[in-house]
Order: sequence, then structure tokens, then C-alpha cells
Amino acid sequence: MSDIALSASVRQNLLSLQSTAELLATTQIRLSTGKKVNTALDDPTNYFTAAGLDSRASDISNLLDGMSNGVQVLQAANTGLTSLQKLVDTAKSIATQVLQAPVGYSVKASATSLAPTGAGPLGVVGTAADITNAGTNSLQSKTFIFTPATGAATTITISNVVAAGNVNSIDAFNTALATAGLGLTASLASDGSIGLTSTNDNASQTLTLGAVAAANNIALGGTNTEVLVVPPGGIAGKPLADAASQTLRSNLVTQYNNVIAQITTTAQDASFNGINLLNGYDLKLTFNETGKSTLTVKGVTFDATGLGLASLVSGTDFLDNASANATMTKLTSASSALRAQASNLGSNLSVVQIRQDFSKNLINVLQTGSANLTLADTNEEAANSQALATRQSIAVSALALANQSQQSVLQLLR
Repeated sequence: MSDIALSASVRQNLLSLQSTAELLATTQIRLSTGKKVNTALDDPTNYFTAAGLDSRASDISNLLDGMSNGVQVLQAANTGLTSLQKLVDTAKSIATQVLQAPVGYSVKASATSLAPTGAGPLGVVGTAADITNAGTNSLQSKTFIFTPATGAATTITISNVVAAGNVNSIDAFNTALATAGLGLTASLASDGSIGLTSTNDNASQTLTLGAVAAANNIALGGTNTEVLVVPPGGIAGKPLADAASQTLRSNLVTQYNNVIAQITTTAQDASFNGINLLNGYDLKLTFNETGKSTLTVKGVTFDATGLGLASLVSGTDFLDNASANATMTKLTSASSALRAQASNLGSNLSVVQIRQDFSKNLINVLQTGSANLTLADTNEEAANSQALATRQSIAVSALALANQSQQSVLQLLR
């Protein structure tokens, strides 16, 4: 093509057409892609800056999936806590039924001390307000030692001398018994002897003589000799069970145990995607692309054992109000633990949701920043396209004009 001779005007028009075609091609690419920077050659600074912003936005977007799963794990645990709370409340209602049931024993365990004996004032019977008859009868300075199955023994001395551990009235005696939590009530018989009877709350306990007490048992000792009372048809120092009431209580034990079993299975089922915050698992969430911003939610073991609850034994538990109250105390503690954990999960869920919203907004900021660096103004590019098309038409016409002299020669030769 170098052998073809073109005039200066023709060559200038050709160059103009080539430049216009290149600009038109660039404008068409921008219109088709929507970007003014498509490769590093278009604008290296903007291209690599936008690529970095897009990369970070992509990394954070990937973390959103983990956050979303974390929210569901927390929701599953919260659902489990709600169900566990209902089960604990159900167990409480069963224990309440025990407290409202008839006393499980028609006759409670009892014992009686010796009456005042001796010549003259030693044998004078005291009164409920003055057991020792002003310190003159034989009960003066007599001691009662109560040894429970667990805990320290309690010593109560009958004396009109005011001192720690001394009592000289039935009211004071009962106050000392209640303070020690022995579950016994004292009374004064007509012969001046002191009777000891288990309370309704501790109706199942047994009284023995000596210093060693077995489970649900109080041993009586001291310087005042006690005699165990034999209930009709029963055994000395032991309560006489009421068959109907004990059958009812046994049924309540069965109901209670069913609820306890459900507590364990419910805690084990409160999982999402293999993570169970109520069965000892921890949840770790990452909030940024460097892994430096994290949140660890510590799991708990909230089966029956973890909540401090256990199945009861028929014939041993729920026999009286004391055993029901002991169970109620454990249930109250379990309920408090559930509420505390629910509060903890709620605060963690709030944190995760806040970080989730923050990440979504940050991704939008990053993507907007990237777009500002690379996106083309379609209105401007459309106008450029129209202008370049017009310029191309004009250049073609100009090229035709530049060739008119050669066309005149051609006509002459013809």
C-alpha cells in the first residue's frame, strides 16, 4: 500500500476517520459494559483501587453467611430455652401439687421425755411458760441433743438461767427447733414431760435414740432420757403412712420424672447446623476479613444434670412437704439459670444482628466507591457516540471532496 500516492488532504481525512473510529469503538465498549475503566490499561490507579474495594466487599459478603448461620444458632438455642423454661414450670406445678396434697402420714413420728421426778420441788410439774417451775424441778439443766442425718447436732438445755442454748418455755423450745431446721414441734404434757413430734413438712422423718442418724432421721440424746412413741399398728419412732396419699405422691413422682426426661432431650435437640449452645458447644463468629473482629458465645450444658435436677425415687421423694420444698428450691435455681442464659443469648444476638447490618452497609459503601471509580456515565457516552457518528459522516464527506480533483481527471480521460 506504500506505492499508492495520496494527497495531503486525503491523508488528513483518513487520519481523522481512523481517530473517530477508535473513539467510537471506545464509546461503544463503555456503553456495552457500563464501565469507563475495563482494564488496567484504561486507568491503572482507578482499576486496581476498585479491584481492592470489590475484593474486600466480596470477603465481607462471604462472612455474612456465617453471621446468618450464627443468628439461627442463637435462635435455636433461645427456642430451646423457652421450652426448657416451660418444662421447669411444669415440674414446679407438680411439686406444688405435692404441697397441696394431704399429709402423707396419718401418724407422725414422736417421742416424749421423762416427767419431773423426785421429792418435794423436784417433782413439781412446770407450765408451758415455765417448764422448770422457776428452776426447782428435776428438768432443770437437762439437755436434749438432736443429731440430723446431715449437718451439726443441736443442743438445747432446759433452764431458767438466761444463756445461749437455754430455754424455759415451750415457745422458746419451738423457736430453737425451728432455727435449727429440725422439723420437730415441742409440747408440754400434763405430767410435765416434753413431747417431740415431727412437723407436717417433715412428716416422713424417723426418730431414733442415740447419736447416729441415717437419712431422713433425727437421733435423740442428752441427759434427759426420751422414749419413742409407738403408733397404733406401727413401729416406735416411725411415722405411719397414709396409703391413699402415698399413692398420689408416687404418681406425682412418675409425672415429675417424665418432665425431667423431656428436659434432657429438649436440650439435646436445640441445635442448628450441628451446633447446640445448650449441649456444651461454643459458637465463634468472625466479623471482618482479617479475622481480628470476632465474637465467641460460650455454650452451656442445660440437660437435667446441668440444671441441677435429677429424677426422683418413688417411696423416697415427695413423701412430705420438706422433700417437695427441696425439689422446688432446685427448680427455682434451674429457672434462674435459664433466665440468665436467655438474657446472655439475647445480648449476643443483638450484637450479631448489629454487626450483620453494619457489614451490609459497609459492602454497599465499598461497592459504591468501586463504581464511582470505574462506571461510565451512559448519558455522556451516548452523546459522545452520536457526536462521533456525526463526525464520521462529515469526515467521509470531506474525504469525497478531497478526491474531487482526481475524479475530474478521471472524467477527462474518459
